[in-house]
Amino acid sequence: MELTRKILEGDVRAAARLMTMIENGASEARAALKSLYAHTGSGYIIGITGPPGSGKSTLTDHLTDELRKRRKTVGIVAVDPTSPFSGGAILADRIRMQRHSLDADVFIRSMATRGHLGGLARATNDVVDVMDAAGKEVILIETVGVGQDEVEVVGTAHTCVVVSVPGLGDEVQAIKAGVLEIGDVFVVNKADREGANRTATELEMMLHMAPDTGGWLPKVYKTVATKGEGIAKLVDAIFAHKAFLDERDLRKKKGRERSERAFMALLQETLRARTVERFKRNGSMKEMIERVADRELDPYTAVEEILDKIGL
Repeated sequence: MELTRKILEGDVRAAARLMTMIENGASEARAALKSLYAHTGSGYIIGITGPPGSGKSTLTDHLTDELRKRRKTVGIVAVDPTSPFSGGAILADRIRMQRHSLDADVFIRSMATRGHLGGLARATNDVVDVMDAAGKEVILIETVGVGQDEVEVVGTAHTCVVVSVPGLGDEVQAIKAGVLEIGDVFVVNKADREGANRTATELEMMLHMAPDTGGWLPKVYKTVATKGEGIAKLVDAIFAHKAFLDERDLRKKKGRERSERAFMALLQETLRARTVERFKRNGSMKEMIERVADRELDPYTAVEEILDKIGL
């Protein structure tokens, strides 16, 4: 397949074209992803999550700069809120990280959530696979920043970086959202603000009280992303976590868990789509929904009837 051949050769336009097909649900995208799958699994995936206003985009920009200094090729997936009018990403990649747009070894893709909860777009895993197959060594996923829905990123990333900032009540938010459980590295960004030391100290105290995470003790780092301060130490911490995973063969375990989630999500989506299509075609779906709405039939029995008809 010409498209997949070009992607494996690192063709940026071919990769961008497939990503657009993925987001639009084009049938051709599935065939391309099938061909590329055997060439995935090498990229190191870093999730960057945290509340709105914490400076995730600026941090991602400077992380990319530091990774390029270390001669790493970088893919960036910036997941944005969905426009209620166009259905596209409200913030585009040309607004973010403009200085990297001409770097052939950096691929930036903005994606809209399109109503998908969890802080990630539904097609994020597929786009990450395309970047991986195209040879990007490090793939950064910046989530939408919706607070308590952020935990989905832990199922995709090898290392999850949780960003907080002084003055947003992050200490309480961390407990509420279960962020302590998903974070491998914690960052107090905008550390030149008043209260940064207190925020870092309180996060460190909570981390010491958190359950054991298999031998890895997350640490808290302070950055001022707008000035590039603390970025090198943060990258060192990320690679220290990568080394920890590799030494204990945990990276493969995370990869298997990600594959399982992706498989189950695809299975559910495909079964639902095919079932709905079949019953819509013969008109029985509409009739059954009307019976449920009129209380002639309960929804549980309705689902069981549908599954019986398709032999499940």
